[in-house]
Amino acid sequence: MFQPVFIPPLLQVRQTSTEMGCFGFLKIMMFIFNGIIFLAGAAILGVGIWVKVDSSSILGFLGKLPDAPSEFNQVLNVGYLLIAIGALLVLIGFLGCCGASKENKCMLLLFFIIILLVFIAEVAGAIVILAFRPLVDKLLQKAGLNAVASIQMEYGKNPDLTGLWNSTMTTLQCCGFNNYSDFNNSDYYNKTKGYPPQCCSSPQPPCNQTMAETKGVIGCFSKFKKLIDDNSVVIVGVALGIAALEICAMVVSMFLYCRIQSTVG
Repeated sequence: MFQPVFIPPLLQVRQTSTEMGCFGFLKIMMFIFNGIIFLAGAAILGVGIWVKVDSSSILGFLGKLPDAPSEFNQVLNVGYLLIAIGALLVLIGFLGCCGASKENKCMLLLFFIIILLVFIAEVAGAIVILAFRPLVDKLLQKAGLNAVASIQMEYGKNPDLTGLWNSTMTTLQCCGFNNYSDFNNSDYYNKTKGYPPQCCSSPQPPCNQTMAETKGVIGCFSKFKKLIDDNSVVIVGVALGIAALEICAMVVSMFLYCRIQSTVG
């Protein structure tokens, strides 16, 4: 017959101390991690409120563009999107911090459910983007046509649009939406018989067609796509990192939930 294994009291105490130490460590990490989420959410929430309050922001300007595609109207709601994201992050951070520090099973379970729903939504969103890629390309093509039309109608005449394009071209080191030809027949071209100096990689005018063709400065849309392509590894890495953090958060929250439940039981 097997004899029951006798575990010395000292070893039992050590095992209990190890378990409690691991439990306490996870509680602290959970609190710190969700504290960062709470602060980030508060910052995003503040930015969203500022965007909605600031009537002179770029969003208000985009809504006044002539012949702007109807899809641009959704950009005006980015303030609401930031507010929603910020509020969600604040809620997640609050539930995680309080659930871990107070050992509240209800908060931990709610935290787990919200993170799970966010994770599912992210996966579904990625699938939708990949599945409807042709529709996205058509939307961007339509937006490009309207952007060129707005340049030809308003650049050099509308100071807001002119300043926006100048800032964009200077920052990205690009020219127009497609290239320098977007400025043909614009008010700026008709007055100066040339193109913006950014199209010739020059801080000062003049910039004629020969110089623009020689420099070959690409359009801002192509430059933006190039930036995304060049940093695709970083973007994918960040996305995978966020997914990994969400999975870890769910695992830790469920571990704490079960540990608290077993302790209470």
